[in-house]
Amino acid sequence: MLGIGAWKQRLPSAADALPGRETALPLHNVHHVHGRPLRGGFEGAAQVHFGMGCFWGAERLFWSLPGVLTTAVGYAGGHTPNPTYREVCSGMTGHAEVVLVVYAPEALPFEALMRVFWESHDPTQGMRQGNDIGSQYRSVVHCHTPEQQRIAVAGRAAYAGRLEAAGLGEITTDIVHPAPRFYYAEDEHQQYLSKNPGGYCGIAGTGVACPVGTGA
Repeated sequence: MLGIGAWKQRLPSAADALPGRETALPLHNVHHVHGRPLRGGFEGAAQVHFGMGCFWGAERLFWSLPGVLTTAVGYAGGHTPNPTYREVCSGMTGHAEVVLVVYAPEALPFEALMRVFWESHDPTQGMRQGNDIGSQYRSVVHCHTPEQQRIAVAGRAAYAGRLEAAGLGEITTDIVHPAPRFYYAEDEHQQYLSKNPGGYCGIAGTGVACPVGTGA
């Protein structure tokens, strides 16, 4: 017998997903922390999407890293165009909560970003992260280049051994290339923990160090 909320841990088919809308949600295109744009051409920069549980805490991990140009939260990996937060939380869009990270690769190697990703959540939990249960909280990396995908896949293999040695389960992280379309979340969710310093943050790692980018 399935437990309460088990249906939210399944991905809907395209036919069953909510219809969404053609128009993007309104966006105040200014980062609350450093004032740079959230949306733009980002010429010369690299991009990646990370899903690792509630996107409020996940975004805060990345916005102050040296070499990160800007961050934004949104939805990706599902079927519903321009979904709302409530729709994503219903489990009927197929989207994950993700963070768009725009960075300068010459200043910040992708391996360093992946190390933050792996060490800052538990990638073995499937459709949840701690007490946050649902398909929108699944662990994902949406790669914009084949090289990002190569590094992410190699890192997953390396980290899997460390997690197994620590008695944890198999990694469930979905590594995708090319990256699916990113839909910006509502303004209230952008840089949420900068606007609400005492707000909820469900980000927690396993305590297992990741060898990616360390030479270990």
